[in-house]
Amino acid sequence: MLVGLRITNFAIVEAAELEFDTGFTAVTGETGAGKSLVVDALLLSLGERAGVDVIRAGCEQADVTAAFDVAAVAAAQAWLQANDLADGSDCIVRRTVRADGRSRSYVNGRPVAAGLLRELGQQLVDIHGQHAYQALLRPQAQRALLDRYAGTEPLLAEVAAAYEAWQLASRALDAAAAASAGRAERLDLLRYQLQELDALALAPDEWPQLDAEQRRAGHAQTLAEGGAAALRALDEDSPNAYALLAQAAAQLSKLCGYDERLSEIVTPLDGALVQLGEASSALRHYLDAMDIDPARARWLEDRVGAAMALARKHQVPPMELAALHQCLRAELDLLDDDGPGRASLEQAERAAWAHYQAVAAALTEARGAAAERLAPEVTDCINGLGMPGASFDALLLPLDSGNGSAAGAESVEFRIRANAGDEPRSLARVASGGELSRISLGIHTVTLAQGEVPTLVFDEVDVGIGGAVAETVGRLLRALGGQRQVLCITHLPQVAALARNHLRVSKHADQVGTVTAVEQLPPSARVDEIARMLGGVTITERTRAHAAEMLTAAQRV
Repeated sequence: MLVGLRITNFAIVEAAELEFDTGFTAVTGETGAGKSLVVDALLLSLGERAGVDVIRAGCEQADVTAAFDVAAVAAAQAWLQANDLADGSDCIVRRTVRADGRSRSYVNGRPVAAGLLRELGQQLVDIHGQHAYQALLRPQAQRALLDRYAGTEPLLAEVAAAYEAWQLASRALDAAAAASAGRAERLDLLRYQLQELDALALAPDEWPQLDAEQRRAGHAQTLAEGGAAALRALDEDSPNAYALLAQAAAQLSKLCGYDERLSEIVTPLDGALVQLGEASSALRHYLDAMDIDPARARWLEDRVGAAMALARKHQVPPMELAALHQCLRAELDLLDDDGPGRASLEQAERAAWAHYQAVAAALTEARGAAAERLAPEVTDCINGLGMPGASFDALLLPLDSGNGSAAGAESVEFRIRANAGDEPRSLARVASGGELSRISLGIHTVTLAQGEVPTLVFDEVDVGIGGAVAETVGRLLRALGGQRQVLCITHLPQVAALARNHLRVSKHADQVGTVTAVEQLPPSARVDEIARMLGGVTITERTRAHAAEMLTAAQRV
């Protein structure tokens, strides 16, 4: 979930630091105060494209940081781990935009590409009401939502496995057909290559040892001379390092009686004397054990040279020669054995295809049954959200290829009929942001138990509604907040009153210019804000009493 948002020099926000809680949070304020800037800043932090116009006038850089707790978001944790960006349960994303047009993106303090940041953002926040950042407009997301609603994840995994098995059987059949034409030529080449590799007979883990030993043998004289010189400097020459260090330690030890702080220096010197003695002893043993065998050195040179020559010939690193040897041997054995006949491969391919068709058909049936259940539930929900006569449908569209995919034999498309008699249209073609927000709210309310994105943001969800419908929207958002974190920018007191948390956006002018501020409202201030939303310019005691009554009643829901 989103736990914090820090905004600096963004649009007309000079500095704002927001904290977010679980459940349903309402964001309110006067028209034009900049409520949508909270959403815009969040979008920027999650990789949305932005120009220099987002930078506050007179400033060099806009800076937005969003903090998330991903302890319960398995998909985000897996993504962070896969991209080497994990930092426990914390996920801190930051985005800066400079006056020269350059932007920088960071995840847990490490720089990332904006595209990578957008990938992460899609797993953390789903913003409704803005076409540019809406998961439900993506066909893959619609299919995934229907599958989660239907509980078909195990069947979907079976379909994916069956599809992969069919693909493997098809490739084996194609490979057999291609191989049969040049089988004899390939056999001759394999036998020749294996004759050379058999003669070398390089063991799987031999090359690193050969390489290291050959380098030591090739520089044996340099190692011996350098080691001997180092040993003389340590404890044979006069004065040597050990004697000088011992002299310094002894002199300081005498002085400790006059200033005990010198003991802090003597202690590491004594330790250094011990380590220096150990190093001298180890170096002496190393030099005593050196044994330069000319015959062994020549053998190493010949074997390393032969390995490198074969590696160049096969265009692989020397360390991969052993694996190549095994692969070529396996290929020769397969060709010598002639493998399964063409008829067997064709039979295996047909069986794999039949199995895929069977499990894909089961998935199609499960999706169809779920779509039939989902459509009337969402329709009822959006009808109660100020869209009477609207209807929702989830269609299964067979794939054009006719060969299916790892996700099944069809795509899923959500369609909406905004008014009775209208032609149904895909969600992507819904023109009204308010309608799209309410449709999304309806879908998420019905499927809230299956949702994965932890934070939902609704913008313009109350456009064109009021009265009882507004209260219905508030109740739905509150229910949705029981499952996931919900933020809603709203103009309606009925919606704001039902929120568990309340942020107010205000705008004022100072000597520098116009500034937008965002604050968390305590219960007493919520009454004043809801009274403002109810009463407009003039707020009477009756309006405040009505606001207090509305808030009290809403919090009992």
